[in-house]
Amino acid sequence: MFKNGPIIIIEDDADDQELLKEVFRELQVSNILKFFDSCAHALNYLVATMEKPFLIISDINLPAMSGLEFCKKITESESLKMKSIPFVFLSTTSDQGVIKQAYQMFVQGFFVKPGSIQELKETIRMILDYWNLCRRPSS
Repeated sequence: MFKNGPIIIIEDDADDQELLKEVFRELQVSNILKFFDSCAHALNYLVATMEKPFLIISDINLPAMSGLEFCKKITESESLKMKSIPFVFLSTTSDQGVIKQAYQMFVQGFFVKPGSIQELKETIRMILDYWNLCRRPSS
């Protein structure tokens, strides 16, 4: 498992990006954070990189390509699927139809963005703790 790999975050809202940076800083996460404001940029990076990312955290509502479409592209790509990168959604949406779609695409987690920075910190800490303990195939 690539626990020291970069954490890929797809978030188009600059304020949310800053909030997430602050949360990761306060949690003293040593992984490099790679922020993308579009799924297309993140997908291009994942296809081209030799790095082995630790985790993908994506919003759902993104311009041009939604987080759901992005997740589908990853699962349809044999090379990306074989990287076994954990994929979780962190979104303001709590629509059950969207959540069902996400899990039908084998997403590993779906979290609604909390209302406070403390709750966001607890959510991110829990996600990171889980994936630090979890085993996955190496590629």
